[in-house]
Amino acid sequence: MAASRWWRLVPRGPGRSLHAATAPAAAVGAPDVTVADVAAAPVARYPPIVASLTAKSKAARQRRVERWQAKVHAAQSADEKIRILTRMQFMKYVVYPQTFALNADRWYQGFTKTVFLSGLPPPAAPPPVPDLATLRAAACDCLLQEHFYLRRKGRTPLYREREALASPFLDQLVTTLVGLLSAHNPVLAAAALDCKRPVHFYWWRGEEIIRHGHRKGRVDTVRYQINDTPHNQIRMSRQLPEFVPLDYSVPIEIPVMNCKPDKLPLFKRQYENTIFIGSKTADPYCYGHTQFHLLPDKLKRERLLKQNCADQVEVVFRANAIASLFAWTGAQAMYQGFWSEADVTRPFVSQGVITDGKYFSFFCYQLNTLALTAQADRDNTRKNICWGTQSMPLYEAIEDGNVKGFNDDVLLQIVHFLLNRPREGGPPPSER
Repeated sequence: MAASRWWRLVPRGPGRSLHAATAPAAAVGAPDVTVADVAAAPVARYPPIVASLTAKSKAARQRRVERWQAKVHAAQSADEKIRILTRMQFMKYVVYPQTFALNADRWYQGFTKTVFLSGLPPPAAPPPVPDLATLRAAACDCLLQEHFYLRRKGRTPLYREREALASPFLDQLVTTLVGLLSAHNPVLAAAALDCKRPVHFYWWRGEEIIRHGHRKGRVDTVRYQINDTPHNQIRMSRQLPEFVPLDYSVPIEIPVMNCKPDKLPLFKRQYENTIFIGSKTADPYCYGHTQFHLLPDKLKRERLLKQNCADQVEVVFRANAIASLFAWTGAQAMYQGFWSEADVTRPFVSQGVITDGKYFSFFCYQLNTLALTAQADRDNTRKNICWGTQSMPLYEAIEDGNVKGFNDDVLLQIVHFLLNRPREGGPPPSER
């Protein structure tokens, strides 16, 4: 038979503790432990206690973000980094550079962390002025070719007059000036000239709380996408010199909008995330020089004035420049391996010319930071800077085969933009 398992009660006297008899024995039998013995004792090696990757807590979300960031940091090439950054598709705001939204330039400054400064930065060195008479004659020939010499059959389709007249004029003007100025700026002779090449950029800016769906209540990153198509753009193998130092402090605050981008209005869509400068990463011409943009007929000056929106005429030019040049310079920086958690170590510079065929506005953009996420922007004092001018007419009218009131200042500004060249002994062509 198995032994019975019973507890046996031990009686004790009144006022006597159960531990009274065992305490002295324990005190006598316990060895003396010193500090040296404690330090010499082996420490137990337990695995770290981390949050679950599938939980809904803040710690779990932070661990997923850190794991994803470590994967991007470990990527060996710019192609692999861009593939990891753009692989997951979520709902994102689509930013249109050419928009009819009221005061869109202030919204775009907040999306891109850009400060707008009136006027253009002083050039590093005064460029040599070529023969102005030859350049003026070439520009007038381009105007007369489309407005006087060429006889078109039929009427221009509605809302496509710019596409029929201004688009070929801008093509001819850019090509002619680049050819004439190549002798004064050898960089233009070796540069790549694109025509209507797409430019895309995808980035993160801020956070929001999801209000609907199975992820309701969670904190999520706000994503943006720009899909742009400049009319012409010039790319080169070396980088333009910076206008101001990288950590230049601008005493101007960036506009803050206290409502969601839906009120602009902007709309969310879900499709492929793309980062593209107009060529693949293997192309040696990976730095931007100048972009030329043509405004559509729906944004023409006469139509805005007829709608009593005279204050929005210059807004259209500024919004187009801020969005387009930010997308172009941001994509160039990401082609060099920079992103939001590995901010740029040198500024990226581009120039832009916005026109409707008659009025021209000039802009310079310097990208100083890509750290635009809520986590990376906490202690980031850098700001992107955009310089710009008011729109100016290239001519007044074209009558009887003559260009009336041709503006030499506009032509000279285009020439100065095209004569801008990389600084000798600057950064290497590529650091990828």
